[in-house]
Amino acid sequence: MQKIGFIGLGTMGAPMASNLLKKGYQVTVYNRTASKCEPLIAEGASSAATPREAAAGRDVVITMVSNDDSIREVFYGEDGVLGSLQAGMTVIDSSTISPGLVKEVAASVSELGAHFLDAPVTGSKPAAIEGTLVFMVGGEASVLENVSDILNTLGKKIIHMGPNGSGSVAKLAHNTMVGINNLALAEGFAIAAKSGIPADSFLELVQLGSAGSKAADLKGRKIIEADFSNQFSLALMLKDLKLASSLTDASGIPSPMLNMAKSLFQAGQTQGYGDEDLSAVVKCYEAWIGQTIGGKPLD
Repeated sequence: MQKIGFIGLGTMGAPMASNLLKKGYQVTVYNRTASKCEPLIAEGASSAATPREAAAGRDVVITMVSNDDSIREVFYGEDGVLGSLQAGMTVIDSSTISPGLVKEVAASVSELGAHFLDAPVTGSKPAAIEGTLVFMVGGEASVLENVSDILNTLGKKIIHMGPNGSGSVAKLAHNTMVGINNLALAEGFAIAAKSGIPADSFLELVQLGSAGSKAADLKGRKIIEADFSNQFSLALMLKDLKLASSLTDASGIPSPMLNMAKSLFQAGQTQGYGDEDLSAVVKCYEAWIGQTIGGKPLD
């Protein structure tokens, strides 16, 4: 089996690394906060002190970190991955970062004779735990084929989008829709709740009607029960919407719904909901109507 270096053990990365260990892969993990490595070490992983050490001597390196700045540090920092890459190795970046940075890192990896795939995911924390993520991949088809067993361990579907950068663009377009759909759900809930319609009844209607969506299926009960435990944070959704906005600005693509979504998630961030689940954006609507979606008046 291929030896894997896994960098980034956050909400998504930790269960992904765990699933690789359960499949029998030899995994070396690195995380900036070293204590997050301890549960994986208990499952059989080795730990590394730096990204460079995590990548050294591995066949495949997987990165799953939060933003462009973190990726730059992981690859280009003093102890970065590029310092230990060798010809024939494959780097899979499953972070959600800007397409421009994807192409920059891909070029740097290629110069060393290694291969690069941008392979962001959709599915959030439950899918990461269950190994049912969906990968949208940019890069050479032959490279993807060589690591398909690894990705199939982590997900239920791999979709090849095209050359490097395509996976990143697909993820930003997808998450634009995720953000908009979650706001549509929150707004519909607010209209119904303020008019006295029981939230349970309204959610049932949505799920059975033309307004049905993954947002309703995944976040409807969380909103009704005020359970904003983090599956994919509001702050990360805002980050993705900002990246998508930069992409559409640079491409000259009109995106009025994206810009509105970005503003509303920014409002949620400003109110202090950034570390909660993205569904916590509904709290903005609850403040505007003076009650929770579940029916309780706000103080």
